Amino acid sequence: MSGRPRLIVGITGASGAVYGVRLLEVARGLDVETHLILTKAARLTIAYELERSIDAIEALADRVHPVADVGACIASGSYRTLGMVIAPCSMKTVAAIASGVTDNLLTRAADVVLKERRRLVLLARETPLHLGHCRNLLAVTEMGAIVAPPVPAFYARPRSIEDMVDHTIGRILDLFDLDAGLAHRWRDDAPITS
Repeated sequence: MSGRPRLIVGITGASGAVYGVRLLEVARGLDVETHLILTKAARLTIAYELERSIDAIEALADRVHPVADVGACIASGSYRTLGMVIAPCSMKTVAAIASGVTDNLLTRAADVVLKERRRLVLLARETPLHLGHCRNLLAVTEMGAIVAPPVPAFYARPRSIEDMVDHTIGRILDLFDLDAGLAHRWRDDAPITS
């Protein structure tokens, strides 16, 4: 891939839109070209959870693709990217990816990332899980996706929601060999407790 590395960022309607937004902010600082897809439900969740406009969030991305545009560049395997992060990822989206249903750009781009053997990271959001959720999460994992629920790492001793979000985003970016300096690193000299 010539030029800046490209990363596709999808935001669905699951709770936790802050993860996708923070990923866009951090990627900008790493000089990563971001391609954003917001689902219709994501737009609703953003209105409930964040004190930011859709325009302000879209301005964080290098390119914004309408969710209905299945002919966008990121719908083609010949368009090279590092891969895709869906943050947060609803169980509806997990189910669509697991079954190969690509009726919008978000699921089509995820399908393309998988078929091209690129990295697909899903910040799956739901609790508790029922058997159907578990089966779909297993299916996407078997297909090559990485399921990375945004679970706080308390060993990092977060003092705020922002600390928890940043640590998660740092760990997600690690999966693409991008170091934003956000993840608390375990040290060799960490004390061992029994």
